[in-house]
Amino acid sequence: MRLNELRDRPGASRPRKRVGRGPGSGLGKTAGKGHKGQKARAGGAKRSFEGGQMPIYRRLPKRGFRNPFKTDYAELNLEKLQLAIDKGRLDPAEPITQEKLVAAGVVRRLKDGVKLLAKGELKQAVTLEVAAASRRAVERVEQAGGKVVLPGADAGAAA
Repeated sequence: MRLNELRDRPGASRPRKRVGRGPGSGLGKTAGKGHKGQKARAGGAKRSFEGGQMPIYRRLPKRGFRNPFKTDYAELNLEKLQLAIDKGRLDPAEPITQEKLVAAGVVRRLKDGVKLLAKGELKQAVTLEVAAASRRAVERVEQAGGKVVLPGADAGAAA
């Protein structure tokens, strides 16, 4: 096969529809748009226009509230952390920070910080420095002989 022999697969491309080119074409005169009316005009119909009936987006009530200031954590379960330690991506001997978790590929991006969750088991003692952690996750890390360092914990102890 040569470059000059390359062709689209049959049916992959269709000829352009030439509208308004006389009655013989089948799409002459009104160009397939029928007679008059909003849809026959340039610019077509308005989206979500329901013929004068109250549109659905106005008939239905507004629901809920989306907080723009909500903290969005990157979630990390203990089982995923243990897997990374087993594969040698993380060293349990030194403190594991959020930046090290990203560098090791355990967490994709930090968002507003990493939150440690309790799914899975931890086999060895590790020191974790994360933005947040569930109560059960902290208990499981401490059962394994490790500890979880949270940013607000130091300030709370001093006050």
